[in-house]
Order: sequence, then C-alpha cells, then structure tokens
Amino acid sequence: MDWKSFFDRLGMNGTRWQWRIMKWERNLRGILQGNPTSGNWSATKVLIATNLLLYGLMVVQGISGGLGLSTLFSPGGYLLVHSGAQYWPLVLSEGEWWRCITYAFTHGGLIHLGFNMMVLYQIGPLIEEEIGTTRFIILYVLTALTATFAGFGWQALYIKQWIPVVGASGSIFGLIGFAISYYHRVGGTMAHTYRNLMLRWAAIACVFGLVIGADNAGHLGGALGGLLFGLVLPIGVRGRQVLRPVFNGLGAICVFITLGSLLMMIGGWIF
Repeated sequence: MDWKSFFDRLGMNGTRWQWRIMKWERNLRGILQGNPTSGNWSATKVLIATNLLLYGLMVVQGISGGLGLSTLFSPGGYLLVHSGAQYWPLVLSEGEWWRCITYAFTHGGLIHLGFNMMVLYQIGPLIEEEIGTTRFIILYVLTALTATFAGFGWQALYIKQWIPVVGASGSIFGLIGFAISYYHRVGGTMAHTYRNLMLRWAAIACVFGLVIGADNAGHLGGALGGLLFGLVLPIGVRGRQVLRPVFNGLGAICVFITLGSLLMMIGGWIF
C-alpha cells in the first residue's frame, strides 16, 4: 500500500508516517523471526510503562474516591481488589479469571512498584536480547500464571484463608529462575557470570519479599516456572528455527490473553 499518498490525502506528513510504518513492519518481522526488537521499543519497556500507567490510574481512583494521598504509598485492600488484585473467591465464584493476569500489573504501594520496576529494568533487557521478544513475552506471562497458581495452593492448603495478592514479582522471579537454568546450560565464563548475577538478584528479591511480607509462595512458583522454561528452551539456532511457528503462536496467545484481561479489568471500572 502507498502509505505516503494515503497520509498525504489526510493532510498529514506522508513521508514521516511512511517511514514510521516501515520501521514498525521491520520490528514486527523481527519479532516473528524470534529476534529482539530494535530501536526504542521493547517488551520490557512496554511492561514497565503499563505498570506505571495502571498504578497511576489506581492512585487517581483512590484519591477521587476520598482515600487521600496515602493511596500513593499504601492503597487499601478494597482498592487493590478493584484495581485487579488476585483474589481467589472472586475468581472461583464470579468467574473473574482475568485476575490471574491483572494481579501482575497491580502493586501495593510506591516502594513495591519501584523495586519491581527497578529489577525488571535491570534484568528484562538482558533476557529479551538473549531469547527474543516473543519468547520473552511467553516467559513473562507463563510465570505470572505459575506464580499465581502456586499462591492458590499455599492459601488453600496451608494458611486456609484467601488474601489479595498483587505485584509483578512472580514474573520477575520467573525471569530470574529462567536465566539461572538457561545460562547454566549455555556454559562458558560470560554465561556463568550472568547466572551468578541472577542468583544475587534472587537473594536480594527474597530478602525484600520477606521484609514486606510478600507472597513468597508465588515467588517460588514463578521461579520454578522460569527454571523449567530455561531447561527446555532450545539453545541452538536450528532448534529455535524449527519451533519458531510454535513460539509465534504461543506469543500471540499470551498477548491476546494479557490485553483481554486488562480490558476486562478496565471494563469493570466503567460498567
């Protein structure tokens, strides 16, 4: 399609928009080929921006609802549930399965958000560059699910009560667990340096989780999901090429599920 003529007819700068669309097409082809994105766009940055945006919306809702500025640092349980927290009675009784994803985009305070986003900013680009954007998205969504189902088992079988759970840390532990097993398999000095770096991040995140009373069962579930993914993901180029259609399909499903879950959560605010 002649994008330049199309945008020129709309009174817009056709040359500029043609260049942008060509750039987006290159990025899309790279994603479908299992490569990381180029330029300023990456899945890691999109995830961070989405978390920040949704936290901002939650704070605005809290303040407009009369909860005051304390919402910025300590949103209450009701507001967290309203903003997508994982709360299993609503999942099981009301069919709100979207909470299995949205909880990973909800945070229990500015410090909680800041720590998780700092870790994601530090380790996300490294892993995305290593395995490609599509596989990175699959890993992130998969470990969000393994984390929340581990938390379900812990709450149902051991503590015998339902507690709202929020935070991206399940997926972040998934990234860490993946990197530990994956780089151990790769071998070599540099890979083992990355593996050891992730072990240190795991220790720091565990201590932080204990200090704030986080869902450590979810952390463990995310880490185990990541470890398993790191053990089965093909390392060689040939293996990745053979499984590219499978990963492209899984990546599309993960994006669809994530977007659908977020839209269902936002729809609950409106209707």
